[in-house]
Amino acid sequence: MIETIVFDVGETITRDDRYWASWADWLDIPRHTLSALVGAVVARGQDNAEALRLVRPGIDLAAEYHAREAAGRGEDLDESDLYDDVRPALTALRRQGIRVIIAGNQTRRAGELLRALNLPADLVVTSGEWGVAKPQPEFFHRVREVAQAVPSATLYVGDHPANDVFPAKAAGLRAAHIRRGPWGHLWADAPDVVTAADWRISSLTELVGIVDG
Repeated sequence: MIETIVFDVGETITRDDRYWASWADWLDIPRHTLSALVGAVVARGQDNAEALRLVRPGIDLAAEYHAREAAGRGEDLDESDLYDDVRPALTALRRQGIRVIIAGNQTRRAGELLRALNLPADLVVTSGEWGVAKPQPEFFHRVREVAQAVPSATLYVGDHPANDVFPAKAAGLRAAHIRRGPWGHLWADAPDVVTAADWRISSLTELVGIVDG
C-alpha cells in the first residue's frame, strides 16, 4: 500500500522549456542549439550542465548564475511551467490520504519559487536546501526521513532512470518512471527501466488509479 508519493521536479512537475531557453538567451546562442546539446550530453550519461560548458568552455556556472540574478534574469517559475496534470493529480492524491512531497535536484531559489506556487503538497524541498543531490544515496536517505512511511510504502516518481528510478529502488523505495520530457521518452522502453520500475506512466493522474488499486 502506498502512503507517500515523492515527485521529482524537472520534467515531472515542471517543464524545462523556459529554463533552457533563458540560458540560451543569456549565452546568446540559438535555443535549439542548446536544447540539442542538452539532449546529447544526457544521452551520453553526462550531467545536463555539461551542455553549457560545450557552448562556453571554462564557464564558471556559479558566477554566471549570480550574474543572471544581478541582471534581473535569474531563475523564474510560474504556473505556465507546470504540466497540466500536476494540480489535479496532487489534489486527488491528497484527498486519498496520500502524503505528497516534491523533492528534486534544484537550487534553493527554485525551492522558494515552487513553494510560492502553493502546490497541493505537504512538503517541497530541493537538493540545494538539503546540500545533497541525486543520485547520491544520501539524497534518498533524506527522502526516507521526510516520507513518514516505510520505504516499501513510499513511491518516488521521476523521468530519469539514473537519477530517479535506479537510486530510489536501491534505497528500498518503490519507483515510477514517467514518459515525459526528453529523458522520459528516451529511456521509457529501455530493458533496465522496464525491469526496475514498479510502474511506468505517461501522466501523473495515473497514480490515482495505482493508489486505488
